Amino acid sequence: MAKSEKIYKHILMRRSDANVPFEALCGLLKRLGFDERIKGDHHIFTRDGVEEILNFQPRDGKGKPYQVKQVREIILKYHLSLESQNGQEV
Repeated sequence: MAKSEKIYKHILMRRSDANVPFEALCGLLKRLGFDERIKGDHHIFTRDGVEEILNFQPRDGKGKPYQVKQVREIILKYHLSLESQNGQEV
């Protein structure tokens, strides 16, 4: 199982939100079709069809718990999966 698949399941199963590596969180968002822009230590993620703009900063190499919660809410709200392209199931 790929790293992004493990993180995807970890987030959806609501395991420890405080224990998600920041780089894995960013990698998951990129795999879900988000575009990343970096300005300083801010990682800004946008995606066509997703209204929200995600603005994340790492803390000790981990994602902040509220950021992980935001990602979970976006995944559930827009029905995003690793097997979909542009929000449509393949």
